[in-house]
Amino acid sequence: MKKSKLIGAFEKVSFPDFGLFNLVAKIDTGATSGSLHATRIKKIVLPTGEPALSFRPYGRKQEVAVNSFVLKDVRSSNGIVSKRYVIPTTIVIREVQYPIQISLADRSLMMKGVLIGRRFLRSHGFIVDPKKGTKYRYEVK
Repeated sequence: MKKSKLIGAFEKVSFPDFGLFNLVAKIDTGATSGSLHATRIKKIVLPTGEPALSFRPYGRKQEVAVNSFVLKDVRSSNGIVSKRYVIPTTIVIREVQYPIQISLADRSLMMKGVLIGRRFLRSHGFIVDPKKGTKYRYEVK
């Protein structure tokens, strides 16, 4: 059995693959999946002829490219279904690295640029204490 890990409603996370460190993520047990704020999301073709996905991740001025991605239907909290690219990457929570599948979306109108949903939480044995992590709630995204 996996050991449970207690985390708060807001946690500092990093995405080292994209050079993103100490971002405040909203931990949302009501959301099925997670999302990372990204803009300029587009399919490209690498010089090798391989398809890739280019985007500008949260907090970065330069675009990055990944060659592993899928386009999926994602239902938002208001019930609207939209197509989003989902990428595999690594997330760091409390100095431990975990694999994660995360969708890319413009979260500029949301409270936080990163949302972590219950699929990831369950698969890694996290338990959420809503009283923990509130010190990060009002940090600017």
